[in-house]
Amino acid sequence: MEPNSKSRKESILIKYAIFSRLLLLFLTVLWRSFLQPYDTSAALNPPCLHHRDVSEASPQLLLVANTVSKTLENSVVWDSVYFLRISQCGYEYEQTYAFLPLLPFFISLLSRTVFAPLVPVIGLRAVMVLSGYVVTNSAFVFAAIYLFRVSVIILKDTEASFRASVIFCFNPASIFYSSIYSESLYALFSIGGVYHLLSGASNVAVLWFALSGCARSNGILNAGYICFQTMHRAYEALYLKKRVCVLVTGFLRCVCICLPFVAFQAYGFYNICHGHKLDELRPWCKAKVPLLYNFIQSHYWGVGFLRYFQFKQLPNFLLASPILSLAVCSVVSYMKTRPELFISLGFQASEKEKRSSARLYSLKDALEPDVVTSSNEGKSDIRQRKPIRKKDVTVTNAAANSNSPDLSGYFSADVFPFVVHLGLMAATAFFIMHVQVATRFLSASPPLYWFASHLIASPKHSKWGYLIWSYCAAYILLGSLLFSNFYPFT
Repeated sequence: MEPNSKSRKESILIKYAIFSRLLLLFLTVLWRSFLQPYDTSAALNPPCLHHRDVSEASPQLLLVANTVSKTLENSVVWDSVYFLRISQCGYEYEQTYAFLPLLPFFISLLSRTVFAPLVPVIGLRAVMVLSGYVVTNSAFVFAAIYLFRVSVIILKDTEASFRASVIFCFNPASIFYSSIYSESLYALFSIGGVYHLLSGASNVAVLWFALSGCARSNGILNAGYICFQTMHRAYEALYLKKRVCVLVTGFLRCVCICLPFVAFQAYGFYNICHGHKLDELRPWCKAKVPLLYNFIQSHYWGVGFLRYFQFKQLPNFLLASPILSLAVCSVVSYMKTRPELFISLGFQASEKEKRSSARLYSLKDALEPDVVTSSNEGKSDIRQRKPIRKKDVTVTNAAANSNSPDLSGYFSADVFPFVVHLGLMAATAFFIMHVQVATRFLSASPPLYWFASHLIASPKHSKWGYLIWSYCAAYILLGSLLFSNFYPFT
């Protein structure tokens, strides 16, 4: 595939991504005009507990734009209420610390800079709502672009990558990517971080992964990609009898990824626990490891291992069953095709596969930064290193002598760390979380779309293609109908 052909595909993808956001906006407005919201308290905005000197709309101008203001404020539902409140008033209550600060920060930034001139016209809260929609929908479009670029590198198939990215544009959790939720920012920084990691910009990748941890708590799991890379590079360094400084580097990078989340927990501890007498402290303040986030999830939302396994929650398990089934099938299919990778944690990947995915498996990238970009067969994103010395040809005897097939596409060795990541996320969603949240919790995981793309392209699995698109369409319609009117969805 020529580079200009790839650019053409990316341009088409951008149009799909924008169209999908406009479609969600249209459906939301449509359902809101037909149905009365279950909860009409969205527009309520009591004063902040701690006084903030902010400018508000003048009554004369507000009358002119009253319809726009009301429409925007009434669209705030479910967790969007918390994000808007934090943007306006900060963290006032203990339970609000469950919502990480990246999205509120961007909302506050845009509403006080780019959209500040609109505050006298429609009011501060309406401007914040508008800022929130701009942030999340823009982030989604960029997330789709990064997913395509990552897919091209991993799958080495532009058509399959394009299919996977289009499925992402119309994924079952689409309503959350068009609402004031943190899913879009998380997807952008986690997938973008993977792209920078695969491109060799490891320090940039660490920054992006750290930002994903500022958007959602599961962003810290992205440190797993650094751990996987470090594990393989450290093994190769030992075999080549080189200094194993990669272990220290990998450890420091993982710390940097987790640091923002830990810092936010410390911020919560300081605000809630500091300066109070022992008998006035909240229970979690007295713990040996005072984790505010875990306490909030358990105390306020009943999150915990097997705590959601109740008969009355059966409808929620059914609601999450499609995404969980797709996740399980993608992991099991990969495991059956490449069992040697699961047994060896990727060490039995063939030498050819390791060299084609050097950013994840090989130390050569770190030691020899000079690489040449291959344009052979149009695979301009596959970086190949210059010829190496004979003594460095074999890195892992087991891998070199293994009978591991050189499979491409979804079943290549490049996909292995992503499948492991998806498996951990799916297990967490099923056994620990509110299971219905799995639809949006797993929606930013690339292997889901790679596997779906594989099924759609496979002639013997053609019926699954129809099922996948039907599932996406049904959840887009159902989600925009229920969620926008304050009815329970995922």
